[in-house]
Amino acid sequence: MTFTQEERITLHGFNNLTKSLSFNMYDICYTKTKEEREAYIAYIDEQYNSDRLTGILNTVADIIGAHVLNTAKQDYVPQGASVTLLVSEGPIVEVPTESYEESPGPLPDNVVLQLDKSHITVHTYPEYHPSEGISTFRADIDVSTCGEISPLKALNYLIHSFDTDIMTIDYRVRGFTRDIHGNKLFIDHDINSIQNYIPDEVIDLYDMIDVNVYQENIFHTKCKLRQFDLNNYLFGYTKDVLGVKEQKDIAERLKIEMDEIFYGKRFHLN
Repeated sequence: MTFTQEERITLHGFNNLTKSLSFNMYDICYTKTKEEREAYIAYIDEQYNSDRLTGILNTVADIIGAHVLNTAKQDYVPQGASVTLLVSEGPIVEVPTESYEESPGPLPDNVVLQLDKSHITVHTYPEYHPSEGISTFRADIDVSTCGEISPLKALNYLIHSFDTDIMTIDYRVRGFTRDIHGNKLFIDHDINSIQNYIPDEVIDLYDMIDVNVYQENIFHTKCKLRQFDLNNYLFGYTKDVLGVKEQKDIAERLKIEMDEIFYGKRFHLN
């Protein structure tokens, strides 16, 4: 059973529901030579180093009303970075009645409350194909909260913080809380799709697939850019320097790479 804000009921003690958002993004690039590959990896490591990622996660904490207790960060050799924030309940303010309205979150500028025993993490994974000239950058962000608020409020900001070709987004509500009569509540807000929290202008850019298990409070959405412009996937030059056949071959490789990630299975060149 779910509840709108108007139907909100008095709970017995603190809201113990755990709400977890997993946001995975992929950036694809064609890197023909070793030099191009190394330059792309160096660019990614600079663009998404642990300091910048810490800034992104701190903004997420502000959006969802979290107080940062501890920060751990690491830049890895030869590539990649990780950041973990341990966060607790934010400032005690009145929760707005629109807190669970199905709409995109801020970009960013409001803070809501009730957060405890929670964390925000990011890990990055730059990698490349050994022979086909494809480099792929993946970042995984997890936001786990306890209380009345939802980490979905930070989704709009996360989407705009990364250059994203493909997104895989998961949201799950776990555990239970109780009303004043002792009855268990396994979710405290209405939701039918993660897409309710993605702006229309972003939805228009992507092909999307939902896989939801409503009875288990599990929601999954994956997104792939609709428009393909080869220039966006070449590092340091444009397609004008390539022959027509080479443009076609590279575009086919890139599209197969994106389809494999999007559908989660292997395809083969014709």
